[in-house]
Amino acid sequence: MKFLDLTKVYIRSGAGGNGAVSFRREKFIEYGGPDGGDGGRGGDVWAEAVDGLNTLIDFRYQQHFFAKSGQGGMGRQRTGKDGDDIVLRVPVGTEILDEDEETVLADLTEVGQRVLLAKGGNGGFGNLHFTTSTNRAPRHANPGQPGVERTLWLRLKLIADAGLLGLPNAGKSTFLAATSNARPKIADYPFTTLVPNLGVVGVDNAEFVVADIPGLIEGAHEGRGIGDLFLGHIERCAVLLHLVDGTANEVAEDYQTIIDEIEAYGEGLADKPRITALNKIDALDDELRDMQREELEKACGGKVYMISGVSGEGLQDVLRAVKAEIDDDRLRYRATDEEEDAPWRP
Repeated sequence: MKFLDLTKVYIRSGAGGNGAVSFRREKFIEYGGPDGGDGGRGGDVWAEAVDGLNTLIDFRYQQHFFAKSGQGGMGRQRTGKDGDDIVLRVPVGTEILDEDEETVLADLTEVGQRVLLAKGGNGGFGNLHFTTSTNRAPRHANPGQPGVERTLWLRLKLIADAGLLGLPNAGKSTFLAATSNARPKIADYPFTTLVPNLGVVGVDNAEFVVADIPGLIEGAHEGRGIGDLFLGHIERCAVLLHLVDGTANEVAEDYQTIIDEIEAYGEGLADKPRITALNKIDALDDELRDMQREELEKACGGKVYMISGVSGEGLQDVLRAVKAEIDDDRLRYRATDEEEDAPWRP
């Protein structure tokens, strides 16, 4: 499935039906009077967050969504049929922006959350509504209200508990593949990852979602490389795991490059809890490991975890550190064997 996280849609709610001008016409009934019915109301346009979607690719092939208009009123006091609503089914984590692409109208972060994008027009009154003591036979009715037409942007920000940061080829995809069932593309050239990947990681009977985004390079906030557009997918994360390539010549400079980019991006990313790990230590001897770790610790001013996505060394320790930074409300706990074998109770 192709990944798409930003798209434009055109919506229009349904217009209300016109009221009817009608008079009662029955044999042997004199002075029947007005009996024109009201018009039906137009359909609304809704957006709903649904489970099972992680891309907006469906909106690339259909961008126009027009709700049905209400039916006009009829004689014998018959009200016209209401127009059918339209529901835009979007992934959880979708932001709905106004046409200026800046004003956030809604943020759908939970399954089943709905928001009204365009309200349908009300139906017009039939001439029956205009009967008074001095106007017993009105010959006018109200037209239906027009629908609302809007141009909106849909922007997806994936829901993840932890996000991976690092330069291209820092080993983020290998880490995700080694700790989860995700199967991202892995190769020995930069920018192997072109779209974000999600994986469910389990540690100590708890599970959380990790997001792997394309690597950043110096000047990404100015559009270099793939740019920093995909940083939006880790804005909702509780913690960031910063992977630094241990085989690089200048690990401190590589670390600072990523820090500078997330500070330039803003949106509070630089203030999030951050865990630093030196990756690919399987390719280093003991002396080089100590030297690279000391240099990186001096740059980040904190603890540095030593890990290898290939050999699995240190993965459990860094996963426990990530889990400790995630709020318990966001963790999904797996049932133990004792709970699964326990007898059923009402």
